[in-house]
Amino acid sequence: MKAVVYESFSATPKIMNVEDPTPENHGVVIKVEATGVCRSDWHGWMGHDPDIVLPHVPGHEFAGVIEAVGKDVQRFKVGDRVTVPFVSGCGSCPECHGGNHQVCGNQTQPGFTHWGSFAEYVSIHNADVNLVTLPESIDFTTAASLGCRFVTSFRAVVDQGKVSAGQWVAVHGCGGVGLSAIMIANSIGANVIAVDVTDDKLELAKALGAYATINATSVPDVAEAIKEITRGGAHVSIDALGHPTTCINSIKSLKKLGKHVQVGLLLADQATPPIPMNLVIAHELEIIGSHGMQAFRYDAMLSMIKSGKLSPEKLLGRTISLEESIAALTNIDKINPPGVTVVTRF
Repeated sequence: MKAVVYESFSATPKIMNVEDPTPENHGVVIKVEATGVCRSDWHGWMGHDPDIVLPHVPGHEFAGVIEAVGKDVQRFKVGDRVTVPFVSGCGSCPECHGGNHQVCGNQTQPGFTHWGSFAEYVSIHNADVNLVTLPESIDFTTAASLGCRFVTSFRAVVDQGKVSAGQWVAVHGCGGVGLSAIMIANSIGANVIAVDVTDDKLELAKALGAYATINATSVPDVAEAIKEITRGGAHVSIDALGHPTTCINSIKSLKKLGKHVQVGLLLADQATPPIPMNLVIAHELEIIGSHGMQAFRYDAMLSMIKSGKLSPEKLLGRTISLEESIAALTNIDKINPPGVTVVTRF
């Protein structure tokens, strides 16, 4: 199969012909129809993920058609349209038995623990636990945009943040995760404040339902600007970027008893930001992590999409070829246009 491969970290990946994957007894092989280009893939390429063994094929948010099925798979068959969370649970550990596949201690992640979806085919483990049937009403390009950013935001807003109608929600960073969180929180009836450093992303945030926008380069203090708009602070604040500045701004922008949800990855030399624990204690703030979403929770999200309450297709940016994905991946820290970039031509 054709795939994007990098043989050393930070070195330019290449298009190569590599061996096709075969399914494990409990797994499947999926023909990739669309795959998103995500900042997490860039972190992996930079060497920030210890699970990656070189040479490596990136890519973890995708949709496609089952090409081959292992002998022990019961719920899926060749030809099924599917998508998959970026965290695949083992299905047999205490976390999985408790319904928390997203923090499975034996988890696998395509594009990290094994070769990913910047390729014509990708292998998925424990298919009966981790695959999600894709409704005919959702195209592959839109479905690929769900796999990491949208589902991560859904869990962050709905399950972890427990956002409710009328609350103030601040979203720091208007990339794919942030824009998804804005749409989801708005659909619940929250009042959303979007924070970013570029006006084009803030305009898109406004179009997706943000009540107010803040360009962090044009105000002296982001947290104070949020407190002024909300008259006291946000009930829930989400760091959707993953940077010490956005993390700290998010915590400082909360009202008393507020919740900070950390979604954006803080890696390498940014992994330990100086958290203002004095505020956390004095204001009884909650700091909550959010990491992906279980396959069985997709039903709630897909129902909201089918009813029209959520429109993830509005988050789509450009579609590109597998060859073009190399430049999109390696430059994502420098060139990151609004909307989700999806590979649709292999």
